Amino acid sequence: MNKSKIITPVLILAVVLGIHGFSNAQNVTIDPIKTISAIDSAAKPAAKTAQSSKTYVYALPLAIVANPDAYVGKNVKFKAKFDKFATLGLDYKPAFRSSEKYISFLIQRDDVRDHDIPLSELKLFLNRTEAEKHIDLNSGDEIEVCGRVFSSALGDAWMDVDKFTVLKTVPKPENK
Repeated sequence: MNKSKIITPVLILAVVLGIHGFSNAQNVTIDPIKTISAIDSAAKPAAKTAQSSKTYVYALPLAIVANPDAYVGKNVKFKAKFDKFATLGLDYKPAFRSSEKYISFLIQRDDVRDHDIPLSELKLFLNRTEAEKHIDLNSGDEIEVCGRVFSSALGDAWMDVDKFTVLKTVPKPENK
């Protein structure tokens, strides 16, 4: 009998505090950019490029596409599989990049494994002189891209590429 007089209030208090904590957790808003930045900075020191003193935050291409407004003005980097060079998005007035100075390129979606689908919602712009150094890239080559998202026109992410690194090449498939 004495034990139940002690245990009952303790259990009631635990339940009340648990419900209160759960209800407060529902009112918390989480910014994915700040969360990723905090995790990235805790895991390793900020990455600096050799070309400049810009700091790039690691981001998933699909996360950038899912919420482009959150990444506008941010320096981001990611690894992806190269798909092809293209003219997609060039000379579009609201997010203008001249086809004379830039070439765009596509990366492959990483959420589809059984065939190659380009991630066309992410407009990536590379200076033509830099792109000419990588003209022999094949679809599926692994690359690292560092750059700045400068627009979310049309609900898509538009990104200037500052640094383009080839990490791994794959042999070109033979046509039969």
